[in-house]
Amino acid sequence: MAPAAEEAARALEEWTASGGGPLGGNGLDFRGADLSGGDLSEAGLVGANLTGVALAGADLYRADLEGADLTGADLGGACLVRANLDEAVLAGAKLDGADLVKASLYGVDARGASFRRTEFLGASLLEVDIRGADLTGAVVRENPFRVRLDGSTVLTGLTGSVFGPVTLVGEGTETELAGAELQRWFVDRGVRVTVLAPGGRPLGADGEPSS
Repeated sequence: MAPAAEEAARALEEWTASGGGPLGGNGLDFRGADLSGGDLSEAGLVGANLTGVALAGADLYRADLEGADLTGADLGGACLVRANLDEAVLAGAKLDGADLVKASLYGVDARGASFRRTEFLGASLLEVDIRGADLTGAVVRENPFRVRLDGSTVLTGLTGSVFGPVTLVGEGTETELAGAELQRWFVDRGVRVTVLAPGGRPLGADGEPSS
């Protein structure tokens, strides 16, 4: 077992034996661990290697996952309310049915991730790469939504309201969509998401904030 993995195993043993309290795992390698259903609220996992780790149903309320590598991790049904995921890697991760209310996602690589039925209410998505991600049935509400997406990003059944802009990535091209243009883009694809103007008012058909 590599030293980093040994440290992670020891941290898990101490955490389990303590019967409570936040897990301290900043910078540790947790690959191969099964943390499904665990109470990881307020855990310190900054820069941790959680590649492929089972975290289904885990409670990660206010957990600090800044810069953590969650590539291919299973976070299905996990609670990530107010979690810090800034600069984390979620590429290929499964977050189906996860609760990301008020979570912070800045500079996140979520390419190919599955967010089916995920709740993003009030979450901050800034400079997030969701190319190839699946947001089927996901819910947004007044979300900063400065994301990069492409033709393979699935938005079927996505509902709610967002602030733009978004960047549509094509073959050798990038197009920024905001305001009325973004609203039309959603409508043309049958996506029931309302684009909000600064201040939170929805845009009208003329592209101006409704009264």
